[in-house]
Order: sequence, then structure tokens, then C-alpha cells
Amino acid sequence: MTVFDPEQPYNALPPLPPPHDIETKSVLKKCVTARAALAALQQATALIPNQDVLISSVPLLGLREAKDSSEIENIVTTNDRLFQYAHSDPDQADPATKETLRYRKALLKGFESLAERPLTTRTAVEVCRAIKDVDLDLRRTTGTHLRNHASGKVIYTPPEGEAVLRELMANWEAFLHDGSDMDPLVRMAIAHYQFEAIHPFPDGNGRTGRILNILVLVQEGLLDLPVLYLSRYINDRRNDYYRLLLGVTAEKAWEAWALFMLDAVETTAHWTRDKILAVRALMESTVSHVREAAPKTYRRELVETIFRKPYCRIGDLVEAGVGNRTTASKYLKDLVEAGVLQERKSGRDRIYLHVRFFDLLMNDSNEVAPFPPT
Repeated sequence: MTVFDPEQPYNALPPLPPPHDIETKSVLKKCVTARAALAALQQATALIPNQDVLISSVPLLGLREAKDSSEIENIVTTNDRLFQYAHSDPDQADPATKETLRYRKALLKGFESLAERPLTTRTAVEVCRAIKDVDLDLRRTTGTHLRNHASGKVIYTPPEGEAVLRELMANWEAFLHDGSDMDPLVRMAIAHYQFEAIHPFPDGNGRTGRILNILVLVQEGLLDLPVLYLSRYINDRRNDYYRLLLGVTAEKAWEAWALFMLDAVETTAHWTRDKILAVRALMESTVSHVREAAPKTYRRELVETIFRKPYCRIGDLVEAGVGNRTTASKYLKDLVEAGVLQERKSGRDRIYLHVRFFDLLMNDSNEVAPFPPT
């Protein structure tokens, strides 16, 4: 048996599936509650009266996931900078914001690819390319070491050699589609460990791996839309995350790792369900408030547009058929007067921001801020 040495390339990384049963009684019990939480999340998405609103929210929710996932890699930006450059020219943003915005693009690219083909090594390559904005492929260089952030000590050296990496990734891909009756949540947890252990790319492996988690759940039919963002959970517990990853490598501690990932799914699904129900409550509240505060302006399609486009421009209303430019401009100004929107300048444009909706999507709280009395 090969003894794990963190200083040496782990070319002896065992192929999948693991040689012993990971679906212990504790793991299967956790699968039941995690899948129930996902089912409740799916039901909550069905309650949104206009599914276009939810679909349009995915890019904004993706900003939240991008921010949390990037922070795990110590790439830090702010909600304001993300908003500012997500809807103007991202090339003008600072490097951290650019990289975070690319994560959102990579997530949506990966999700859209599932309509054309199943999850493969090619998907992983395309996702990582979108994150890093370079034409990369599987790692060919040597000397890659993962270190403890505090001490600088080498804690893991991933496999080396292009042929070795391609063989391991082919096995990873085959495991995702092997047709066994393994619970798909356990499959996701195992595949995530293996991907991170292979560390196939020169950079961007952590963020790519976290996007692949979401894509596995979509592919397995446990999610219809990529709205479950595990990075928030991992970011809050990053020390445990890295410790448990290393525990699988050094001690084959699969059960603890699987339970961590299952709890991530369950906890995040509950939080996301509450977030979506809060979106529904805010939609109903906005409709009621606009009817009372601006009855001559109220149009159902107007309210739905500012949820589909919470960073609305006059042209967005025109495109949605709400009115011509003069009418659209008046409607937006009326909503500013009613306390629904805030007017902001973005270059030469004026943007009308649905602050309550944007804050609801980007912040931890699922509380809906009330509108001012009419």
C-alpha cells in the first residue's frame, strides 16, 4: 500500500469508485433529508407566478455564488462593484471583480451546455477557461503544491504528467455516468473530492469544481435551474472543507467528507428555498404598493419587468412592450417617486435599481424590507 506523502505528486490517487462502500447508514439517512430539502426547493421555484422572473434571477444569484466562491480563493470584491460592472463594461473593473464576474459567466455556460451534452471533461475545461479567460487545457507543468495559507507548509501535491491526468479525468467522467444505483448526492460528493484531488488545471480548480457540483445536481434531475450555491456554506466552513478533503486523501475518511457535503446541500437548499419564497413575497408586496402609490402607473407587466431587470433602463421597458421611451421614462420616474426604484447614473446611462430585490438576492437575510407608507 502506497503511503501518502504530501511533498510527492499523488500519482497513486485511487480511481473511482472508492474500493469500499461509502453509503453507510449515517450517509443514507442524511441523503434522505438532503433530498427532501432539494424537493422543497423545487416546489418553491414552482410558486413563482412568472417563471421568467426566476430564470432572470439566476444571473444575479450567480453573482452571489461567484462572490462567495471567489472569496474561498481569497479573491474579494463587493456587491456594489459587482453590480456596477455586471451591467456596464466589465473590462473596466478591477481584477478581482473581473474574475468574479467571469465565474458567473462560467456557471451559466456550464448549465447551458447540459442541454447539448452530458457532463464531461470537456465541460470542466470549458468552465475553467471561462473562469480564467485563457485558452487552457489539462495541466502539463510540474511543481504544483497546495500549501497551508497560515504556515506555508505543503499539505498536498497533486498528480503530475499529462497522460496521468487524462487517465484520471477519463475515470472521473466515467464514474459520473456509470449507471449504478449510488445516490446522486453521494456521487456528487465523491466526484467533487476526486476532481479537487486530480487538480487538473494550472489554476481555477476550486471554482471549477464548485460549478461542477451544481451541474451534477442539474444533470441528475435534482435541480431544474442552477440556484443552489454551495459556496456560501463552504466559505463559512472553509477550514473544515480543506481538512475533510485532506482526510480522504490521507486517511480514506470518506464518511465524514460525504456527510459534510450532504449537510452543505441540505442547509443551502433550505436557505435558497427561503430566499425564493422571499422573492415571491416581495413581488406580491411590490404589486400592492405600486397599485396604491401609483395607481395610474401600475401595470402587471411593468412590475414583472423590474423583477426580470432589477437594474432597469428605459430601453428595457420599451423592449418589454410596456410603452414607448417617453412613457417608459415616466413610469420609471413614478416608481422612483413611489420608493420602489432608485435612480443611478452608469456612464451616460441612467439605471433604475430595484434596491429591495437586489439586496434580497445579494445578502444573507431573507427578510423583505417594507415599502414606505403611501
